[in-house]
Amino acid sequence: MKILNKSKLEEVLNRLGENADVYVPMSKGLQSGFYPWKSLEGGKDELMLDALNVYQPPKSVVFPQTERMYSLYQEGKGLKIEETYENDEPRVIFGARACDIKGIICMDEVFLTGGYEESFYKARRESTTIVANACYEPGPSCFCAAMGVDPLNPEGADVIIRDTGDAYIWEALTEKGEALSSTIKDLLEEKELSVPEAKPFIQQVDYDGVAEKLKGMFEHPIWDRTSEACLNCGICTYICPSCYCFDIQVKMYGHEGYRFRCWDSCMYEEYTREAGGGNPRPTGRERFRNRFLHKLEFFTERYGHPLCTGCGRCIVVCPAGINITSIISEAKEADLDA
Repeated sequence: MKILNKSKLEEVLNRLGENADVYVPMSKGLQSGFYPWKSLEGGKDELMLDALNVYQPPKSVVFPQTERMYSLYQEGKGLKIEETYENDEPRVIFGARACDIKGIICMDEVFLTGGYEESFYKARRESTTIVANACYEPGPSCFCAAMGVDPLNPEGADVIIRDTGDAYIWEALTEKGEALSSTIKDLLEEKELSVPEAKPFIQQVDYDGVAEKLKGMFEHPIWDRTSEACLNCGICTYICPSCYCFDIQVKMYGHEGYRFRCWDSCMYEEYTREAGGGNPRPTGRERFRNRFLHKLEFFTERYGHPLCTGCGRCIVVCPAGINITSIISEAKEADLDA
């Protein structure tokens, strides 16, 4: 089998960075996320491949928080598009966990299926190679397996690395993975190593049957109780690896300008406000209900699996202590006649 000795990791990342933008889990001060490898500042930043999850998932690599779409020019009463900005430069996500890759797969289904392909997302996605970091010891907030995610064999990975202590087992799975491996073949060794022993999950939840049950719970009093503590701050949507709500805005300077897309949140009142002033989800309770029904029911109905990938980030960061696994359990045990 192919082995990457950890002593050669920096050399590998530098080599990969010669032909692509390489994004790695990294801490920058109080922030952590997937940042460009070339942005690492010695003595200030820290590579976090050993961490289970950084705060910001790698979805921003293929779906940036803010992205310019096209420039435009006003001609009379009309607008002329001058240039579009589909970015197909090669990029590598190195060290993503299975839950985060599943989040990207969810976005693939939204942006690339159903008879329409979103060109800005497609350009980034097709030029991205993913090196997954298999998980053998779940954290206290992890529950990905309950949501159909295999932490040991991440779906959608081009390469899987398995941490054995001083080295990674390196497994190329796709043509992209083989091509990436060929660029560092002189840095990989042939050696037989044993994979780590997988440890059990601490966070337990049973999602089986919940999507079907939620179909009859739109007006259930469960939403009054569970939404009471929610601040509608939206932090859960921004650190979620699969949330994809966005807004499109335009900036004009005289007759010239550009249109850009930026992340938005279903937890905000303005997100669902209609042009005429109406709003189908005017209260925090309704927005809370929509978020969890989308994660646990609506997406499952359309794509066959939940939009939640079990990463546990929302459990960690929620200032009100809301836990999605508790909501799943409450829904599973709820009395539909209540």
